[in-house]
Amino acid sequence: MADRYLRFTGTAPGRFLTRRLGLPQPVAPHRWSAELPVLDGPLLHLTAGRSELDLTPVLSRTGLVPGTERPAAVVLDATGVRDVDALAEVHAALHPVVRSVAESGRVVVLGSPLDPDDHHQAAAQQGLEGFVRSLGKEIGRGRTVTLVRLTDAEAAESTLRFLLSPRSAYVSGQVIEVGDGKTAAPEDWSRPLAGRTALVTGAARGIGEAVAGTLARDGAHVLCLDVPAAEADVRRVAERIGGTALTLDITAGDAGTRIAEALPGGLDVLVHNAGITRDRRLANMAAERWSPVLEVNLASVLRTTDVLLSRGLLRGGGRIVATASIAGIAGIAGNVGQTNYAASKAGVIGLVRALAPRALAEHGVTVNAVAPGFVETRMTASIPLVVREAGRRMNSLGQGGLPVDVAETIAWLAGPGSGAVNGQVVRVCGQSLLGA
Repeated sequence: MADRYLRFTGTAPGRFLTRRLGLPQPVAPHRWSAELPVLDGPLLHLTAGRSELDLTPVLSRTGLVPGTERPAAVVLDATGVRDVDALAEVHAALHPVVRSVAESGRVVVLGSPLDPDDHHQAAAQQGLEGFVRSLGKEIGRGRTVTLVRLTDAEAAESTLRFLLSPRSAYVSGQVIEVGDGKTAAPEDWSRPLAGRTALVTGAARGIGEAVAGTLARDGAHVLCLDVPAAEADVRRVAERIGGTALTLDITAGDAGTRIAEALPGGLDVLVHNAGITRDRRLANMAAERWSPVLEVNLASVLRTTDVLLSRGLLRGGGRIVATASIAGIAGIAGNVGQTNYAASKAGVIGLVRALAPRALAEHGVTVNAVAPGFVETRMTASIPLVVREAGRRMNSLGQGGLPVDVAETIAWLAGPGSGAVNGQVVRVCGQSLLGA
């Protein structure tokens, strides 16, 4: 369903009226397209504290050219901030330029992991998180702000490319940790998944369809999985993207075995996207509404992952990406009438955090999750008008996301260059105003 308010605020009368009434003034973000694949404007590189990072080679490969006039992106290297005095340099660096950042621009702050042996450094670096989250909520005009904790610029190239591009249009206020894991730069960054095989569950429509199409755009052969009742839709998606359709009930006891049989050559990317809702307040929720949600959204994810890992079907350098939800995140978790859904999505986050280090150590596979907020799908289009409008406006960007926003984030996590990103839960919510 079209966001008429967003369209209205894009007109001169709309801007005037909403400004006078103090209403949200969302800006339609610049999303990736083949015609406009990079941000429109220069890159401004700043430093706070004494940094030992050499960012020049990586930043030179983002497609953005250095400049100071109305930058489309600002990268502040604050990895050398080790005390409260150095935090003043963060203010001094960004205070003069923050108003000049172009619409739909990016501010990326680079920080260091917290040092457990230096509480002054840990305090200052943790301070960056509060700074970034607050700046994201006030910067406006479609701009986003993100914190990346890293120690190796080369290991973070995939992450910086993503955050400094139109692909990250609905990711803001996030803290992403990039470890020291092995990364493999693709031969062609425009098709980083060339020669790789991906499986996407729930691929017949909505977010799953967008994920399948985005992975195929990036070069992957995609196995599109959905339930038999959606066979016509999933075959349509597979034919459109040059993939393969597979219909089965992901909750069936033999689902993992059947998936394994459909992957004789193995798998590089596993995307757990299938999900359902059966909303009721707990007092009115029969077991028939509880069990299917936990089975589809969580139990099937656990079983399928276990089967594919135990059989060695996820190749070294493989990626597992699961779809969680902001409803399952501590601090903002929970929606009225969704005890089943929130439990299942919080369970996905628990799976990611527990499995990630072991899967990397034992199988060479990373495990991450995306947590969508309000995304414009057929499901959200059926929500009552007042609730739908609240969902759209209650984030820093003042609008709902699109399925492609989730898909682009998954594609970044699925890429060969993202091997140092592991155990992360990245919110794709426009920085929801609920919680952190």
